[in-house]
Amino acid sequence: MDAPTTTPSAGSGPDGGDGWFTPRKAPQPSTTDSGQEAVPEEHRIPEPRQRPTAQPSHQPAPPRAAETPGPPAASARTAPSHASPDAILVRRTMEEIGPVADRVTSYFYALLFVRHPELRPLFPAAMDTQRDRILKALLTAAEHIDDKVVLVPYLKNLGRGHRKYGTQAEHYPAVGECLIAALTQYATTTWSAETEAAWVRTYTTISQVMIDAAAEDELTAPAWWMAEVVSHDLRTPDVAVVTVRPDQPYPFLAGQYTTLETPWWPRIWRHYSFASAPRSDGLLSFHVKAVPAGWVSNALVHRARPGDVLRLGPPAGSMTVDHTTDSGLLCLGGGTGIAPIKALVEDVAEHGHQRSVEVFYGARTHHDLYDIDTMLRLQQSHPWLSVRPIIDQQAHLQLPDAVREYGPWNEYDAYLSGPPGMIRSSIDTLRRIGIPGSRIRHDSVEDLVAAD
Repeated sequence: MDAPTTTPSAGSGPDGGDGWFTPRKAPQPSTTDSGQEAVPEEHRIPEPRQRPTAQPSHQPAPPRAAETPGPPAASARTAPSHASPDAILVRRTMEEIGPVADRVTSYFYALLFVRHPELRPLFPAAMDTQRDRILKALLTAAEHIDDKVVLVPYLKNLGRGHRKYGTQAEHYPAVGECLIAALTQYATTTWSAETEAAWVRTYTTISQVMIDAAAEDELTAPAWWMAEVVSHDLRTPDVAVVTVRPDQPYPFLAGQYTTLETPWWPRIWRHYSFASAPRSDGLLSFHVKAVPAGWVSNALVHRARPGDVLRLGPPAGSMTVDHTTDSGLLCLGGGTGIAPIKALVEDVAEHGHQRSVEVFYGARTHHDLYDIDTMLRLQQSHPWLSVRPIIDQQAHLQLPDAVREYGPWNEYDAYLSGPPGMIRSSIDTLRRIGIPGSRIRHDSVEDLVAAD
């Protein structure tokens, strides 16, 4: 699973007074008595509010049950029927730059690094997988700009997660400045003074939510955890179960995930789900599949050994069990996506609540069912659990189609984890057979595309 959006950077650029970029299409600014350009107030990205001073705390962070890398996992929400004027202008810009998104993001980063070269070390040495993440975040924000119920949790999660990059409150205006410069350069049809003002207001709101969330999180949790590898179990030539011991308590919920950074590829973080419910010994396990050109995944599978030290970001994700209901759980796990499904089964077992749990474990070949023995042992121990392996090459049937043959599933909450294509097709299948989108939980497909 891939890392979230880019790290904002700091400093002030050489253009325009205090470093605010004055777009070339804005009305000609007047000058002050000192000869500096006076940027209209509505076109400035204001300084962020002062963050509260964080006091040292040794209390563990509370589990984050409602954080997601994208829109909430139960994502059958509809956008508000009446878009605000700012939302209309922002979306028009995003639609225009869509066909040239690569050039926009390249221009943005080039401008950022030219104006703020001291911040280049905050980013990975290679930017190939980094470049499009800020645009993905903006597309998500633009899509939900009028839906605070969706947007605010998403932004809060980004703000908390960006602490591990070293992001500070004063970095955000510089990013906004370069963002507006890039949009001005490429949104030649839709850009205007009115559009710019809408973007400034939107970005200011977005950044302040992230800043406030980071400041609040700083009071109770570290920016990252150090974790020593204590075991490395190579299940197949390209799948390993990696177990680590964090240097301090790491609270999380079954079904959530974290980000990992290896010592071999600094500043490159990737998402991995926890493969168990919280354990009394505090150990954390992850199922990792090495993918072609996957720097982090290949390092974890082929290079990591006991004694190596990784860094962990904060827990996130809302694919968690609601223990206040009696609904059954319909769990679809494909490949290493079985990891969080296993954690959910353990979570149900630990709560002692007898509710039906149906697990469909999908794989391309029998060889890919690397954790089937564990799942079958759990089935033997818990009469409420059913585990059905679905092998594509044997049944000539993909996982979503196999699920359709069982059921009915009207009284079940669905949990999906696996390759993005599997998640998309499973969502379509489950909705067609009557499960409402509000009862389908999964991690954001957009953030899982590059499963490195």
